[in-house]
Amino acid sequence: MSTPETSLFVRLRVELVVEVDNAGAVTQAALRRIASDADMPADERAHAESAVTEDTAEALAFLVDPFDLVSEVPGIELAQASWSSESIDYDPDSPEWDLDDDDDNEDDDEEVGVG
Repeated sequence: MSTPETSLFVRLRVELVVEVDNAGAVTQAALRRIASDADMPADERAHAESAVTEDTAEALAFLVDPFDLVSEVPGIELAQASWSSESIDYDPDSPEWDLDDDDDNEDDDEEVGVG
């Protein structure tokens, strides 16, 4: 007996911390991406250029697209995505940056019905 295929929605959480060692290169790449978007209205283009020029984190957010992460994965269709970026103080030795602990806590919350 076979079961009919049903849609399955999966929330994929990804957190990245990147070190920017050439902010100018990031900004220039974002400006090139903006310039190459022929469908972007002029007022939106001006706003985007200003944002990526003033903030490297905004430039990076403009360059990273969740669709690019999953577009080549067979059998899926991106249903929804959101992302943001911010400059942070990062200490890889700090316990607050242990991503595995966060995952364990979330799993614990789900198992006992907290949250």
